[in-house]
Amino acid sequence: MYENVELKVDLIVDGDMMGGRRYYVGVDVGTYSVRAALVAANGRLEATSAKAISVWEPSVDVYEQSSDEIWSAVCKVVKDVTQDISPSEVRGLGFDATCSMVLLDKNFKPAAANDGEISDHNVILWMDHRALDQAKRINETNHRVLRNVGGTISPEMQLPKLLWLKQNLPNHWKNYGHFFDLPDFLTWKATGSLSRSLCSLVCKWTYQTDGESAAWDPTIFTQLGLDDLVDEDFFKIGQKVMAPSCACGEGLSTEAAELMGLTAGTPVASSIIDAHAGGIGTLGCRPKVTETTLEALPLASVSITSKLALICGTSTCHMIVSEKPIFVKGVWGPYFSAMVPHLWLNEGGQSATGKLLDHIIECHPAKGWVTSEAESREIHVYSLLNEVLEFMAKRENLRSVSLLSSAYHVWPDYHGNRSPLANPSLRGMISGLSLSSDTDDLAIKYLATMQALIYGTRHIIESMKTAGHSIDVVYICGGLVKNELFVQLNADILGLPVVIPDTKDCVLLGSAILAACASDDFADIKEAMAAMSGCGKVLFPKVEDKEYHQRKYKVFLNMMSHQQLYGDIMSGKTEGVEKL
Repeated sequence: MYENVELKVDLIVDGDMMGGRRYYVGVDVGTYSVRAALVAANGRLEATSAKAISVWEPSVDVYEQSSDEIWSAVCKVVKDVTQDISPSEVRGLGFDATCSMVLLDKNFKPAAANDGEISDHNVILWMDHRALDQAKRINETNHRVLRNVGGTISPEMQLPKLLWLKQNLPNHWKNYGHFFDLPDFLTWKATGSLSRSLCSLVCKWTYQTDGESAAWDPTIFTQLGLDDLVDEDFFKIGQKVMAPSCACGEGLSTEAAELMGLTAGTPVASSIIDAHAGGIGTLGCRPKVTETTLEALPLASVSITSKLALICGTSTCHMIVSEKPIFVKGVWGPYFSAMVPHLWLNEGGQSATGKLLDHIIECHPAKGWVTSEAESREIHVYSLLNEVLEFMAKRENLRSVSLLSSAYHVWPDYHGNRSPLANPSLRGMISGLSLSSDTDDLAIKYLATMQALIYGTRHIIESMKTAGHSIDVVYICGGLVKNELFVQLNADILGLPVVIPDTKDCVLLGSAILAACASDDFADIKEAMAAMSGCGKVLFPKVEDKEYHQRKYKVFLNMMSHQQLYGDIMSGKTEGVEKL
């Protein structure tokens, strides 16, 4: 059984015991940076700080980081955001991070994730695909744990990575002492507690819970030859499991407190994965209704189980909760209490979204001009490309920029398909290339890629609905929310209203909500979400573009079928040729 899963019931009214100010610190470790926010009890972000962290790519699809560098950055950004207040005003800390794997030896020192001697390269980044063969082997077992990952385990999850480490680094394997999900590593560094978050373990490590009991399933580990983890009673991967937001250990350790400039004993919440923090920080947001947006009024009464949260950054996660477990082929989950207490979570995803858009720009000959022009005007390169698209649409007398891509089509799975096909071997495709290499060409390629990513989201939503989910509205957060065209295209292509929270950063807010619960200032996550999430702007679909996107979506699905067909042909399957 996991501990502390019961939720707190004591609510402290606004203002702390001494009548002073109440603040919470939320920390987010993303793919390329560590960020922190000082958050007030009403959810307002009072101060933020960020520090870049390194990502090493020693070979294709292999990505590594340093846990020491990450922790140093965490301490710095926390100190930055709290420097102008008294440490006693910080009621709690909450951590979220990518679902990367941290490797430590038996003395809690960094242990290399490769066969080199660089021990501080000890984090296998979430998007690392070194364990493709191991994931395939696990899927061939058809083990019962696969039912909770949409039927197919991803190489981005931790069980394939554990198997890869044992098979490829046998000398290192015997010296490994601890395997942490990155969010749990942070709470250990902050408190000294070896507890693990239920969120990380059920979502990424095949830990099993049905809402009544929870435990590791030893049979999958034994079947894969990972018996040693079972023999040690799972000590290396987690014995004490806690629901997100429960207080870890005795709070902030003396050492961590000194590094952060805070008070020892400050409550630290059991952690959560970054996308899930975004879900918590987003789904409590109330649609803003004004005299000019009365059509948003019905959205205020939509149940949380009919809201889809899109957390859009380097990758995109599609989060939806339900009262009862719903199994969706190719979509992760259902996971009990992994995000919102007592609700089941399903999680769709795309492994490269912001990263793909950046890749499209980085690889184009027009990159130099658009980058320098955007820098000179102090705007984002996406904003510049959006302006170019507007100019092109006016020049060609088109009613919408979307129509510019009518002869240009993209299949966006450059880094494999996470959902709903669950096929990491799929690759990107483009139809409509010409000899052009100017800014207009880059703008159309960028537009078509954005559209393709959102057609991918539509594909995921359709799979969720077919399985039994009801989706009436989309809530969107993350770095890509700053791209107004991207957000509007989501509404247009999905045919659903989209809510954009007013808060500057929903992921950091989500971590702060965990901190608020750990401090006992709120009874549970749901109550803290209601008090701290604020309001959001609503965008509605442009009806005039509906038929256009329907045709483009049909092309999108055909591109998927064609890629699978080409694979059949190249593998010698004659039925593929007959289909042509």
